[in-house]
Amino acid sequence: MYIVYTICTQTVTVKEDDIHPRNPPKFDKMEDMAMMTHLNEPSVLYNLKERYASWMIYTYSGLFCVVVNPYKWLPVYDAVCVAAYRGKKRIEAPPHIFSISDNAYQFMLTDRENQSVLITGESGAGKTVNTKRVIQYFATIAALGAKKDTQASDQIVAANPLLEAYGNAKTVRNDNSSRFGKFIRIHFGTSGKLASADIETYLLEKSRVTFQLSAERSYHIFYQLMTGHKPELLGMLCQIMLTFKINIYKLTGAVMHHGNMKFKQKQREEQAEPDGTEGNYKNQHDLTSILCYFKKNSQCKVLFVNNAVSALCKSVYEKMFLWMVIRINEMLDTKQSRSFFIGVLDIAGFEIFDFNSLEQLCINFTNEKLQQFFNHHMFVLEQEEYKKEGIEWEFIDFGMDLAACIELIEKVSSPMGIFAILEEECMFPKASDTTFKNKLHDQHLGKTKAFEKPKPGKGKAEAHFSLVHYAGTVDYNITGWLDKNKDPLNDSVVQLYQKSGNKLLCFLYAKKGGSFQTVSTHPHFVRCLIPNETKTPGLMENFLVIHQLRCNGVLEGIRICRKGFPSRILYGDFKQRLSS
Repeated sequence: MYIVYTICTQTVTVKEDDIHPRNPPKFDKMEDMAMMTHLNEPSVLYNLKERYASWMIYTYSGLFCVVVNPYKWLPVYDAVCVAAYRGKKRIEAPPHIFSISDNAYQFMLTDRENQSVLITGESGAGKTVNTKRVIQYFATIAALGAKKDTQASDQIVAANPLLEAYGNAKTVRNDNSSRFGKFIRIHFGTSGKLASADIETYLLEKSRVTFQLSAERSYHIFYQLMTGHKPELLGMLCQIMLTFKINIYKLTGAVMHHGNMKFKQKQREEQAEPDGTEGNYKNQHDLTSILCYFKKNSQCKVLFVNNAVSALCKSVYEKMFLWMVIRINEMLDTKQSRSFFIGVLDIAGFEIFDFNSLEQLCINFTNEKLQQFFNHHMFVLEQEEYKKEGIEWEFIDFGMDLAACIELIEKVSSPMGIFAILEEECMFPKASDTTFKNKLHDQHLGKTKAFEKPKPGKGKAEAHFSLVHYAGTVDYNITGWLDKNKDPLNDSVVQLYQKSGNKLLCFLYAKKGGSFQTVSTHPHFVRCLIPNETKTPGLMENFLVIHQLRCNGVLEGIRICRKGFPSRILYGDFKQRLSS
C-alpha cells in the first residue's frame, strides 16, 4: 500500500497495482496516444482531459479516433477545414473526423477496395453528428471540380431529417437520440466522383412505440404531427407519390389511435370487448371484432387483446419505417456507374443500465462481435508492424478472447446459446419467463464462465442472469422476452390489412421474400465519448470517461498493445535517453 498526496491536497491510500508510471511532459496533449511511452488507463484519461480542456476533441489511439462531445459548436467543419485535410496523410494534420474520412477515401482510390468507417458510442456521445460530418466531407470533395452536379450530395443530406423524425426520440441522456443503427453506403465512380448512396438500418427500437421509461418520449414524428410545428416534413418525403405521402401520415396517426384503444372484460364472461371510449372509424368494427375473437377456453382475454394491439402498433410502425428507407434509397439511386463505396456505420455502443432487457443484449452482442472483429484486425496490423521492425513474434489472435461470450449468445448446437434457447421456448405454447430462465440456468450456470448468477444488491433492479462481456459484467432481466421475440400478430388482422383501402398498408403487409448480403471492407474506427452527464462544455468526469473507454474497446486495444510491445520510442529518442 502507498500513501499518495494529490494536487487537491488530499491524502489517498492506494494499492501498488493501482500506481502507474507517468509519461514525460513531452507527451502531454499527445495526438496519438499509441505513441506514448507508458500505455495505461490514467495516462489515456489524462491525455484526453488535457486535450479536451484546449478544445482538441479528436485524439488518435492507435487505430481508433477518439471523439469527446464538446457540447458546443466549434468552427472546425467549414469548407476551409475540408480543404486542409484533403489528400493529407494522418501524420500531416491534427486528428479530425475529416482525416479519418480522407484516409478512407484515399485508401479506396489507391487500393481499389471498399472502405468502412465504424462509429460507436453511448447515446448522446455524438455518433450521428460525426456521421453527418463524414457524409459532408465526401459530398464536398466529390463535388470539387464539378459544375452543377451536386444533386446526389444534396439528397444524401436532405434524407436525414425524415429518418430522424421517424427514428429518433428524446431519452434521458439525449434529446435527439437515434433509436436505430444505420449503415450508409456512399458509392463512387472509378474517378472518385460521388455516384449515389443507400442506407441500411438495424435494430429499430420498435418497443418505444408502445412503452417509454419515465422522462423519455416516443418517436419525434408523433409530437410533430400533434403540434403541426413541422409542416415541411411532408415536403421532405421527396419523390414519393402524393397518395403515399398522405397514407404515411394516416398510418402514423393510426398507430396513435391504436394506442388509445381500450378493452374491458365482458360481465360473467372471459371475452374481451371495446370499452367504448374510442371514436368510430372506418372498418373499426371489423378490427375490434377480430381482435376480440378468441378460441374457446383461452385465458386473460383483455391482456391478450392489449398485447395483440401493442404488437400491431410496433409491426405497422417498423414496416412503415423500413418502407421509407427503401423509398429514400430509390431517391438516392442516380443510376450512375458504381465502382466502390465507403460505408459509415452509426450504431449504439455497449450499454450497461440498472435495468437491462433483450434490447440491451442485442446491442451488446453486436458490440461484442464488432470488438472481436477489431481485436483480430488490429493484431494482424500489429504483426505486420513487428515484421517490418524485424521482431520475432508468435502470432496470437486476440479476437478469440471474446469467443466464449459470443458463443454463449449465438451458438446453435449443444449446449445451445441464449438466442437458440429463446427461439426454442417461443415454439412451446406453455413456455414462460420462468421456464426460459430455468433452461438458461440448467444449460450454462456453473458450466460456462461467461454466464453467472446475479449478485443481489440493495436498490438494484431484479435480474435473472449475468453475462461477462469484454466491457464488464451486465445483469439481464428476462421479463417479457418471449413476447418481445414473438410479437405475435393476429392473422385475421393481417388479412384485413392486406385488403385495406390504404394502398401503403396493403403493400407493407404483402407477402415478399427477404434478402441478405455481406460485403468485405477495410475498416476505420471512431469512438465517441460523453464527457459529463450535465452536457456542460469543457467538463470531463473521470469515472464516466474511463467507463466508456472500457465499453468502446479503447482500453481493450491498449491491452492488446501491452501484450505485444507497448513501448514505442523513436531511435533518436532512445539514444538520447540512454546517453543522458
